[in-house]
Amino acid sequence: MQNRLFTRNFTLLLLGQVFSLLGNGALRFALSMYVLEKTGSAAVFGTLLAVSMIPTILLTPFGGVLADRVNRGKVMVGLDLASGTAVLISAAAFADSRGIAVTAALMIVLSVLGAFESPTVQACVPQMLSGENVLRGNAAVNQANAISGLVTPFLGSLLYVTFGVRPVLAGAGVCFLLTALLECFIRLPQIASGKKQGLGEIIREDLLGSARFLARERREVLHLLLFAAVVGALVSGVAVVGLPYLIRNYLGLSAQLYGAAESAAGLAALLGGMAAGTFAAKMPFRRINWLVTDLGVCVLLGGAAMAVLTGAMVQYAVLVVMFCAGQAAACTFSIFAVSAIQQKTPENMTGKVMACVSTISMCAQPLGQFAYGVWFDVSPGWLVLAASGIAVAVLGVISRKLFDKW
Repeated sequence: MQNRLFTRNFTLLLLGQVFSLLGNGALRFALSMYVLEKTGSAAVFGTLLAVSMIPTILLTPFGGVLADRVNRGKVMVGLDLASGTAVLISAAAFADSRGIAVTAALMIVLSVLGAFESPTVQACVPQMLSGENVLRGNAAVNQANAISGLVTPFLGSLLYVTFGVRPVLAGAGVCFLLTALLECFIRLPQIASGKKQGLGEIIREDLLGSARFLARERREVLHLLLFAAVVGALVSGVAVVGLPYLIRNYLGLSAQLYGAAESAAGLAALLGGMAAGTFAAKMPFRRINWLVTDLGVCVLLGGAAMAVLTGAMVQYAVLVVMFCAGQAAACTFSIFAVSAIQQKTPENMTGKVMACVSTISMCAQPLGQFAYGVWFDVSPGWLVLAASGIAVAVLGVISRKLFDKW
């Protein structure tokens, strides 16, 4: 590892993530717009999201084992190559008569591949960097994500409205293939895996080892993961299911305005990532629970504005401002939390522990997304936002003792 941030390996990883995130962002936008326009139901949309996440939840622990046993650079190349191929096949097979079925199948395939890719990418950052550069590296990856979130909704809405869903899918597939090409030039050493073992023995030993590490050696990490899972279930239901439904169906506004809202949220995430990188050595981790409280207050104010104000465009403007403020707080919290976990984890266990991070944080999300899909269909949007905001803000306040242990 080197002391500078932008090493050759990290630069290639970051550039690859830019293309991958562009593909993912365009894909998510196009598929969400297509499903909502064809079904008109937040419940159907939420159910599709929830079902597609099940393979990720079940397979991510095995992805962590793979990340700690096989060269991580080669794993990323293979997974992005498979993702690009799957998306291009879906673009070729897409038609209105089977569009929902193709969408569901593609989401499940990408969910399976993502289960192996996410812990691998997260394990690469601390392997490439050290010290405060780990947090700055995570902040840089988050900023790439934010820039993608800023660009892809506008670009996706323009392409989707002009050409339809298939060209967007084709472009996303090409982005994944470009990511795989860049990752071919990453050079990472193989993590020492110890004695020769059978596959079953490897899986059993690695999974039990990571569980023992979290339950006995680093309980504060486990407590943080459980806390983040609860908050994530509430927030993901509001953001992933609620925002497109509120703008497109509840307020009856255009796909372009939804794209603008997503772009604004991307800019807010970029600012949050910049703040985390800038204040890496100045912001004490034990005080980041207030970021969760701020997030809850933003969601609450968005609901209050929809209840009190009149006019779709006025409600839209306030909703976007509140979601952006909440996005900045959520991104800053996420960067600090992930970096702290990575720095407390031995290098030969990083993949497995980051897989646990992903698994625990995702376990509640399918149920949360399904529940929010149903809730938004049967209740006023302002009520859903207000209740969720209060719950998140209260969690932020009462979690102070959890963060004092770090």
